[in-house]
Amino acid sequence: MCETNGEEGAPQGDGEPADEQAQFSALLEDSAEDLYEHAPCGYLSTQLDGRIARVNATLLDWLGHQRDELVGRKHFSDLLTVGGRLYHETHFAPLLRMQGEISGIALEMKAADGSRLPVLVTSTVKTGNDGQPLLIRTTIFDARDRRAYETELLRARQEADQERDRLRTLATTLQRTLLPPTLVNVPGLDVSAHYHLASLDEVGGDFYDLFPLAGGTWGLFLGDVCGKGAAAAAVTSLARYTLRAAAVYDPDPVAVLGNLNTVLNHEYNGTDPRFCTVVFGLLTPEPDRGGFHITLSSGGHPPALLMRADGAADFLHTPGGQLIGVLPDAHIATTSLHLAPGDTLLLHTDGLTEAHTNDAAYGGDRYGDDALLDFCRALAPTTASDTISAVQDLLDTFGTGVEDDTAVLAIHVPRPTSEEQQ
Repeated sequence: MCETNGEEGAPQGDGEPADEQAQFSALLEDSAEDLYEHAPCGYLSTQLDGRIARVNATLLDWLGHQRDELVGRKHFSDLLTVGGRLYHETHFAPLLRMQGEISGIALEMKAADGSRLPVLVTSTVKTGNDGQPLLIRTTIFDARDRRAYETELLRARQEADQERDRLRTLATTLQRTLLPPTLVNVPGLDVSAHYHLASLDEVGGDFYDLFPLAGGTWGLFLGDVCGKGAAAAAVTSLARYTLRAAAVYDPDPVAVLGNLNTVLNHEYNGTDPRFCTVVFGLLTPEPDRGGFHITLSSGGHPPALLMRADGAADFLHTPGGQLIGVLPDAHIATTSLHLAPGDTLLLHTDGLTEAHTNDAAYGGDRYGDDALLDFCRALAPTTASDTISAVQDLLDTFGTGVEDDTAVLAIHVPRPTSEEQQ
């Protein structure tokens, strides 16, 4: 059996000296009066009409008042700002009477020097044994630090919103510079295009153009650069101007895409390779037959859709075309067709076919090539402007299910006026 020698300061069972335990016990035995007066929050007791009956030293120190200035002389609402007093009379006091308690209400109190003290107020109604209300007890917490934190949080959020708006404007402006301002007027053709932004915060990598070449021919292209943001925008700009320059030098579609492949493969063959899918077309008018002869070359791009004047519609398959910029010598797939009066050709990027038919947190089915083909068969025969308008409506039905930017370009050979009238 263990014995102690009873010496002062000897270790106790819990390992602490006796004098330290005694000091701690003395702290716990502070008088209720001291606990009330010097609590870390303000205490206030008022009569039912709000007249102050008791107030602790903590609240007096915060407000800079003497006790005899308040007790029996002032009402609780007298310590509030004008706005706080109005809220107290119209909301706080009525709710307190009905519920018997109200907690965590943010108010502002007036200090003796005129300054304002943001506080959080909780009040309860004390009742007697018969259930009748006797007085109101109120606890007041200093909310200055909280108010400063909330103000800083609000300021940071406002700055973030301003920065987001600035970046959104920058992205939209940059996106516009990567597209032709308006499509040129091609004699004998009805041309229309649309660019659908999936996000206002990021620059996409889709692009298209239509421009004149020598000998009465016209060049067109539509493409999609991998990725988003500034890096994708740089590739988009390079691709767009390389295609134009290459077409002037040699308009053969295979040569044009071959030049673009060489440029991209040379510029982006390091640790951050960049590539794109592109379809390039050469349009040559055929006055004898009416309409245009079109040669399309594809580098890994989704196939174009041809909607005939007789109501038929199908893909123009270009199998085997490889991504532009990945390999030093990419295989370019080519097809040719005659676009007759009444026919419409639709080029698009994969943002259309890969869109979710219902967002459901992007869990819906992809739209897909088969659905797009059915969509075009239902449209045919049609015009370029009607096609683009219908595609715009279709994209709108997907809502946020469109994850990627989408570019669409349609060209249509109008029928002669005499045929349209028939």
